[in-house]
Amino acid sequence: MTDAPAGIAEEDQSRAMLYALIGRLFYDGPDAAMLARIAAGAADADTALGAAWQTLAAACREADPAALQYEHQTLLIGVGKSPVTPYTSAYVSDISPERHLLALREQLAAWGLARDAQLGEVEDHVSGVCDVMRYLIERGESLQTQEIFFNKFIYLQMIHLCEKVVALESALFYRHVARFTTAFLEVERTAFEMIDSGA
Repeated sequence: MTDAPAGIAEEDQSRAMLYALIGRLFYDGPDAAMLARIAAGAADADTALGAAWQTLAAACREADPAALQYEHQTLLIGVGKSPVTPYTSAYVSDISPERHLLALREQLAAWGLARDAQLGEVEDHVSGVCDVMRYLIERGESLQTQEIFFNKFIYLQMIHLCEKVVALESALFYRHVARFTTAFLEVERTAFEMIDSGA
């Protein structure tokens, strides 16, 4: 979890940090330092997002980093085919995964964002699209630009991914990560819709 830069609104700093956190949790199991930071965080339990955060924080207080590394490997990497793929193109229904990935690559190229050839991850890894969203927020891109990227490359794909994680009995810790992610994405979706409606 990284600190968002100064110069953007506090709400946007929080959004950027949450995208960074979610991306990091799906990229690798959290270490002891990250678990401690999440566990120390406070949230309003009267909201769905706040309640999901408190549940995640409680899970972090009891978690063993080595066990979480194993759970992450088992769920999202695996030997052969993992139970849940972290690549968001696998969750599209109105277009082929290949065309979806191509569209993502074209959008990233238009922004001058190229994949690091030294990293093995493809651009549609959930951590990658979260990092792009963080970048858009921190760069001060318009809410319209953020919403287009969110709707096209994040929302439905990550919702379906999280549904698969929650359904797995072996997702002891990552079930909480998935539920928190879902709650956050719903807040984002609602906020964009309110802006569109002029509310």
